[in-house]
Parts: sequence; structure tokens; C-alpha cells
Amino acid sequence: MDRQNSDDIMRFLEGMASSDDVLFGFLDEGNHSPEDFPDNGNLNGDSDIDEESEVNKNCNSEENKAFWPEQEQLLQGTLYRTSSIETKIRQATKEALKQVKSKGLHCICRRPDNGGCRSCLRGEISRYLRDVAGYDCVISKSKWRSSQDIPAGEHEYIEIVDRSDSKKGEMRVVIELSFRAEFEIAKGGEDYKKLIGRLPEVYVGKPERLRSLIKILCIAGKKCLRDKKMYMGPWRKHKYMQAKWLGTCDRSNSLDAAVVSETSEPENWVPPAKPRVSRLNHDGLLGSLSTGMGRPTAVTVV
Repeated sequence: MDRQNSDDIMRFLEGMASSDDVLFGFLDEGNHSPEDFPDNGNLNGDSDIDEESEVNKNCNSEENKAFWPEQEQLLQGTLYRTSSIETKIRQATKEALKQVKSKGLHCICRRPDNGGCRSCLRGEISRYLRDVAGYDCVISKSKWRSSQDIPAGEHEYIEIVDRSDSKKGEMRVVIELSFRAEFEIAKGGEDYKKLIGRLPEVYVGKPERLRSLIKILCIAGKKCLRDKKMYMGPWRKHKYMQAKWLGTCDRSNSLDAAVVSETSEPENWVPPAKPRVSRLNHDGLLGSLSTGMGRPTAVTVV
């Protein structure tokens, strides 16, 4: 795990002490209601979009001027129309983060760092949501192959499956701890930065809502880069961003995921020699691992 990753997590945890609004966004400010923002009528989003054609719709000066206010209104409207289960899980995620903040974050992977790592943080939050809050919570790892449009990649996030409403059936809720960072552009314009600033650092919501947000943000990203005459990398395209949270994924329990994801060793890696351990110490170690949540990890919420 690199130094930058550790520093980002430490700043994230320190920010929790100052304001929940920073982490969970304007959803917690309580200054507006969903009726303040029109329904964009597209919560399910599109299976795919052509960013170029969408941006070209705003080529004349008047449409170009209205583009950013419209995108911000669409963004806020999509985020505000949250359900009761999303709100409950968001609150539980807040409590999980507070627990991590109070206990401190320590890696349980083979490459520990004093600041902890994102994988261990996901694992700790997932364990809290499952063992303390009682949700069916797992860590999902999406993988996708390269295609003509996008390169191959993989991504990890937390996912809850809720079955409390028998009429609506099974419902998935995605938890992304560094949601805003996924869309940041280092040299983005002021309008784009303002739009991204409306995102929560931690996203907690249904995949359908996430699909709509991805569409809004990818169109805005394309517009931002085109205005600055910058190239849009394939890792910023709509298909690539969708694959992170909306594609095929493997699900695992939080402890296994936290350990395994950080142990993909290089081919020439040689494990250290195993220390000699007495039977007494060995049994004690197994007992301690089986009774609790282990060492904490850190995260963010919408």
C-alpha cells in the first residue's frame, strides 16, 4: 500500500471529527426537501451513453451557459430522492465510521501501514454493518475485460442486500467510501469542481440512483475536458465507470476480502519464515480472531 493511500485515509478520518456534512454531503444539511428539485425522470438511467453527442447538444452559447446549472440541479434531484432504507443504512454507516475513528484504524493485511489501508477500512465497516447493525453486508469486487472502448480493470466496494420489504423484494444498496474521488479531475474547470463538490465523499444508495449519477457526471466530465481542450482517458468513460459498480462482481465476507485484496504479491515475493508458536498461543490467537471485529478500518458515506 503506498504512502499517498495512507495519507488520504488519515485525512478522511480526521475530517470526520469536524463535520459529517463533508463526508455525507448536503443530504444531511436539512435545508431542502426533494420537492425543491424536479424529478429528472431517469432514475434508471441508460445502459450506455455517447458523451460526445450529449455534450454537443450544448454547443450554442445560450445552451452552454445553462449547462452547468442544469447538471447541478439534476445531480441534487437525484441525490435527494432517497428512500427510507437508504437513509437507515446511511446512518448505520456513519456510526460505523465513528467507531473506526474512535478505535483507530490498523491494517490486518500482510502489508500493514500505520495509517491503515482502504481495503482494511472497507472490511471494518462491512463487519460493523453485518455484525452490529445486522445487515446482509458483503464486499463486492467487480472485474471487467478490456474492449475496444475501455481497458480492463477491477474495483471493490461494500454492498448490502435488504429483504425487509416483501412487496418490493430484494434490494441492493451500494456503499462507496471514496465516491467523490472517483470523479475528480486534477485540472478540471471551476464549474466541474463545483459540481463534484456537491457529491458526498461516501455514497450510500441504490444502483439505480448510482446509474443516474454516473450518467450526469460522465457527461459533465466530457464537457469539462472538451472546454479545456484536454483528452478524455478511457478510464473516465461512461462504460468504464458503470463497470465499477454495475457490472459482474464476486461477493465475499469482509474479513476475507480485507486480507486477500492486499495480498496479491509479485511473482518473486517470498513469504517470511513462520515463527515457532506454542500450542497455547496458537489457540489463544484463533480464539481472539473468532470472537470479534478484529482491528478497525476507515470509510465515507452519501
